[in-house]
Amino acid sequence: MEDEKYLRAKQRVEELKGFYSHLGIFALINVLLFVVNLVTSPGNWWFYWVTIFWGIALVYHGARIVSSKKVFSREWEEKKIRQYIDEDK
Repeated sequence: MEDEKYLRAKQRVEELKGFYSHLGIFALINVLLFVVNLVTSPGNWWFYWVTIFWGIALVYHGARIVSSKKVFSREWEEKKIRQYIDEDK
């Protein structure tokens, strides 16, 4: 049981690390693209297209991390049942 909890926690940490890496790379690359856009063609803003579409992918990635608790899963059901049993005592 403890090993199972540890493995789930470790997986969650790995998912969060992946998201934070994605976020950091997103920020770095988009700042660089902004600078390149500013230097090469300041009157024609194109960098934001990358930011928008990559941002959508980043939001999707974040949503997957948040929803990975698997609401309404078997594990969630068992946890809720235990919670209600404990509250009923």
